[in-house]
Amino acid sequence: MGELTRDSDRILDEARRVRDDNREGGRHRRAGSIGAGSAKIKSKHLTKKLVQLAIGLVGIWVAAGIAGAVLNGIGFWGVMIAFLMMALLFGGVMMQKVKVPRRADINKGNVQQMVGRTELWLESQRPALPPPAAAIVSDMGVQLDALGLQLEGVDQNHPKAREVRSLVGEQLPEMIDSYQRIPAHMRKEERAGSTPDQQLTESLGKISGEIDSITRQLAEGSLDDLAIKHRYLDYKFGAGAETSPQLEHKD
Repeated sequence: MGELTRDSDRILDEARRVRDDNREGGRHRRAGSIGAGSAKIKSKHLTKKLVQLAIGLVGIWVAAGIAGAVLNGIGFWGVMIAFLMMALLFGGVMMQKVKVPRRADINKGNVQQMVGRTELWLESQRPALPPPAAAIVSDMGVQLDALGLQLEGVDQNHPKAREVRSLVGEQLPEMIDSYQRIPAHMRKEERAGSTPDQQLTESLGKISGEIDSITRQLAEGSLDDLAIKHRYLDYKFGAGAETSPQLEHKD
């Protein structure tokens, strides 16, 4: 059983390294994740896999322990079978890929969840895009993260929430879908002074600018609130406090 324990420890250590590597990739936005929203979805998926792996390993250990008690030891072949089962379990669980949202499912749920799903969907589409457009999509992850933060607590029927749902959940994926329906050999052909590649890149740039604009508009309330608090604290504890009537009377 000592060899079985060492093998299981090794498998768990490898699983932890995969988990930590995924978390670091989410923080530093490596090539896999364009933003924190998609990285969060991947992290939840990895956590689910680790739970499945832990439950499976415990089941194998319990089964091996019961067999050892009944048979007075499981012997060499019993250990090998248990190890093989753990290896198959690890391979089967860790090979499960995070499910990319279907195009029809992107715009479901609340608007914050929709932004995260859009990030994940964009990641899956990025390899098929021309390099300039793919670069805009990569940078768009940061913008969508900022937009998602501003949408926290915003009513789903707020005009800006509806605008985001239309722009990010409908217009953006529809435009990429339209581009991908064009045969690959025709995407660089000029038509009416522009190619499909150029049109896609320009349109993505416009959407990127609009996302930034909406984020700034949503942030205006927070900026105004911060400015008011700053002026109040400056009046109470800063230069304004030195000339306040209360202090003059006290002197």
